Amino acid sequence: MIAKGTMAPEFFLKDQEGKGHRLSDYRGRKVALYFYPKDNTAGCTAQGCNIRDNFALLKSKGIVVFGVSKDSVGSHKNFAAKYHFNFPILSDEKGEVIGKYGVWKEKSMWGKTFMGVQRATFLIDESGTVVNVIEKADTENHSKQILKGFFLQNSQ
Repeated sequence: MIAKGTMAPEFFLKDQEGKGHRLSDYRGRKVALYFYPKDNTAGCTAQGCNIRDNFALLKSKGIVVFGVSKDSVGSHKNFAAKYHFNFPILSDEKGEVIGKYGVWKEKSMWGKTFMGVQRATFLIDESGTVVNVIEKADTENHSKQILKGFFLQNSQ
């Protein structure tokens, strides 16, 4: 997993509307890049809805938010429409960015192991440096974690 203090890996991914986003286009702004396992699952929905409900506050603090999963642009479009998301969720179907950030991990559920996306958020400052990593997202209070992570550097 990418560590605090390192440069955030560059990426180009499309959002739920098919619009491309390149990390370097957001230099000069704070970026919260959160990775999540799958559209329309309980935890991922709670996390997205918490971001949606607090998006104006995050934006007022100068924070750009992107969600990322391996789901397709079409899946993201449906997910975002269903829950009225007001921020981009990016499709990484090939898992290239997920790999660069080190969140493709072995997971286990109901006694079975499998590979999947680890829920993690990378807080990237205006220069492109990862200033904090939230490895244990509180899906129902994630916006608070993002704010603390940017403005109280040593907290999670």
